[in-house]
Amino acid sequence: MFQPWWPFEAIVALRFLREGRLQTLFIIAGVAIGVGVIVFMSALMSGLQANFIRRVLSAQAHIQLLPPQAVTRPLLQAPGVREGATIQPPLQRLKSIDQWQTVAAQIALMPEVLVVAPVAGGSALVVRGTASRSVAVAGIDTALYYRIVNLADKLVRGTARLGVSDILIGTELALDLGVDVGDKLRLTTAAGTVSTLTIVGLFDLGNKGANERNTFVALRTAQSLLALPGGATSLEVTVRDVYAAEVVAQRITAATGVQADSWIKTGAQFFAAVSAQTTANTAIRFFVGLSVAFGIASVLVVVVVQKSSEIGILRAMGISQGQVLRVFLLQGGLLGLGGAVAGSGLGALALLGWAQLARNADGTPLFALTLEPSLFAVALGVATLTGLVAAVAPALRAARLDPVVAIRG
Repeated sequence: MFQPWWPFEAIVALRFLREGRLQTLFIIAGVAIGVGVIVFMSALMSGLQANFIRRVLSAQAHIQLLPPQAVTRPLLQAPGVREGATIQPPLQRLKSIDQWQTVAAQIALMPEVLVVAPVAGGSALVVRGTASRSVAVAGIDTALYYRIVNLADKLVRGTARLGVSDILIGTELALDLGVDVGDKLRLTTAAGTVSTLTIVGLFDLGNKGANERNTFVALRTAQSLLALPGGATSLEVTVRDVYAAEVVAQRITAATGVQADSWIKTGAQFFAAVSAQTTANTAIRFFVGLSVAFGIASVLVVVVVQKSSEIGILRAMGISQGQVLRVFLLQGGLLGLGGAVAGSGLGALALLGWAQLARNADGTPLFALTLEPSLFAVALGVATLTGLVAAVAPALRAARLDPVVAIRG
């Protein structure tokens, strides 16, 4: 089994592990279970978080730029005169972002930004016969906006193409008004503008409230309807790293002076829940890894006691303390590596089993699970390093054994 060109430390370490087969198998099994749990939990939590993020952000931008709000400033009073008027916040009228084309071009040059899409949005009253509903109208540039929210994937019927006289509405609104693709709706805004549009598609955003209220038209149609010639009430932005959205939003505000709200800021409770999941997953992995380390260390301590006489003989034959130290460090590393290999396979099998068993009522998976090679590589490296660290104390104890005392027992 052993090759003559092998290092002396490797031969001794493997011989010790082979002589204590039962101990070796038990500790490898323990490490494998720990690594399997870490791999399974890491992939599961990663898939769960990715599913949450996808569901939430698939219907909205990562960052939204808005025009500044109007504020009321008190009039200057003469010195010594008390101001008795009550200051009330002004009504926020619909307005466009100043020079939004220049702002959009400036943001698009940032390396963290993927897409910048203008939106002209406002409220309107949609009328169909004697029925009427208050809706939110969003005028979009389909070439850009569909790269942020792909309405084509959310269509139930019809087409996502928008002409100047077309409108997309939600399934709940269509049900309330009793309309379908091809029917016409009359939209009236607070400014008194009236427009008759044709329904070209029905969408489902996965939220009843959104399906009842949201409507989409072409950008120029909304600009005309809302009396915003050439204007945009918001700029919708997506970034490469969704978790860095708040940092990018602050950079945008500093660079342009335009208010930028990220999904992390507007959905603070949701982000806190995602962060709590990450913290819980990290804690689980830490304590599992700690138990693995203590398991390896306890076995190696027993090995040191069992092999005291052999270690004493080796020392008497001229083996240095450094070589004895490396023998036990190597054992710890091999136990960690062997358990990690078995645990990675165990975790992969558990994930495949979960993917087959945990399904929705229609047979589709609850959420996508991705077996990333980097996860297994990290598991192998961390388990091996844990084995080495766990072996430090037993290795030092073995290296410090007095040869004469060890041989006498």
